Amino acid sequence: MQMQASPQNKGAIWIKLAVVYLIVGVAMGIMMGASRDFTLRPVHAHINLLGWATFALAGLIYTVYPRAGLSKLAKIHFWLMNISVPVMMAALGIILTTQNMKIIPVLVVAEMLAAASVLVFAANIFLNLKQE
Repeated sequence: MQMQASPQNKGAIWIKLAVVYLIVGVAMGIMMGASRDFTLRPVHAHINLLGWATFALAGLIYTVYPRAGLSKLAKIHFWLMNISVPVMMAALGIILTTQNMKIIPVLVVAEMLAAASVLVFAANIFLNLKQE
């Protein structure tokens, strides 16, 4: 028998992913400080802001407002963010460390997907956040 995920579980996956991004961001900060090479600081900042902060807040919001967390828009938001953020961070890291500008189109597409995910999130919030 297959169990349906509870609204809390929908938010929990976001929060768990946020903690993974937090660990990666902190590790990057420590490595940059130890090596005194801050080339990847934009990647570090985006991992902390888009990964840790944005994922954690989405998880909390989707837990507190289960209607929004269980919506089709939440699923679209989830997949757009989980595809765009790692690709964006990898592409930005490659550009910063190798100066290979041929990867810019990949970065731009990932940024557009991340922006689309923010718009989907906003639509979800405005459509589904009602006092429950």
